[in-house]
Amino acid sequence: MGIKADFRRRYYRRKSDKKKGIEAAFTLDAQFEVGDELVVFFGRSGSGKTTALQCISGLLEPNGGKIIVNGNVYFDCHKRINLPVQQRSLGYVFQSYALFPHMDVKKNIAYGLKGWSESDKEERVTEMLQMLEIEGLENNYPSQLSGGQKQRVALARALAPKPDILLLDEPFSALDRVVRMKLREKIKEIQRELKIPVLFITHNHVEAFTIADKIVIFHDGRVQQIGTPEDVFYHPENKHVAELVGLTNIFEDSMVTGDDEMAGTITIGCENMAITASRPDGTIKERISWGIRPENMRVLPLDDKTTINENVFPAIVKSIVNKGSSKVLALKVKEHSELLIAEIGNQSFEGLELKTEDECLVSMERDRIVLF
Repeated sequence: MGIKADFRRRYYRRKSDKKKGIEAAFTLDAQFEVGDELVVFFGRSGSGKTTALQCISGLLEPNGGKIIVNGNVYFDCHKRINLPVQQRSLGYVFQSYALFPHMDVKKNIAYGLKGWSESDKEERVTEMLQMLEIEGLENNYPSQLSGGQKQRVALARALAPKPDILLLDEPFSALDRVVRMKLREKIKEIQRELKIPVLFITHNHVEAFTIADKIVIFHDGRVQQIGTPEDVFYHPENKHVAELVGLTNIFEDSMVTGDDEMAGTITIGCENMAITASRPDGTIKERISWGIRPENMRVLPLDDKTTINENVFPAIVKSIVNKGSSKVLALKVKEHSELLIAEIGNQSFEGLELKTEDECLVSMERDRIVLF
């Protein structure tokens, strides 16, 4: 059934010495509706993601609105409903794991099974050990576990009471890349098996794109966009979303100078550059913002004769940064005052034999240009 949420939470601070009273320092205004799916809350630190999660869990009380999970009203300001945490059927996994150090794995998992018979507890703990693939660790204490094992125990404890919703606040941030990949797959597997809403906070672009059924973008206390990873990453609705999903080449307030409906293209005037982009659906605005991801830029030798002339511009290499498996190039396009950022694989870069201040060509495929 999912989650229907429309709520507000305000933080206040005292005014300066010359003024009396208090003023709103930060306001979260969250509106979203999601189903029984894996939903990523994505945004910068301080954008409201954790506050939203804490309001849903009952750790914070909103100042207004309502929160409904699987048809159950958790919070309704007008009806004065605010269920305490223990009456909300949810599992919560914190970034710090929050395992009890004086309890072994078995007792940590069983902690939330209050009111269950001993035989039912034993059976459920065994199920959780199997589901999270941590059999054999039931008698170990948290200090004897690796980071990945602690995270699996924390997940097992959160899932043991059979919650209606699972909340995960940056659960993998302290783990290495290989462990993160394995646990991401485990979370997806668990969500498909249990068919409950899973809300997952992350700052990691790759994690958000690979794990989510749906992404909710937060910025400055507001939900900016909701959609599939493809919708959000390739069709951002505004500059805030574009920046968050890695569009480092962003050009605002450009002019649409041509519209070829038959060819399915538009022409964008951006200083002295004429950019050809795929025509968006619907009405074409006179002014438009556009961008392109660094990995979708092509860098070519200055004498390259194999490429078409569309969206190809001469440029000078201003800097080269080694990212391990790729190189990030800052390029000064002669027709434009701002730098373009391109990311290319090492093998392609080696073939170019480029150094700082060398000249080259930079190319943008029309279908890779994002309009917003």
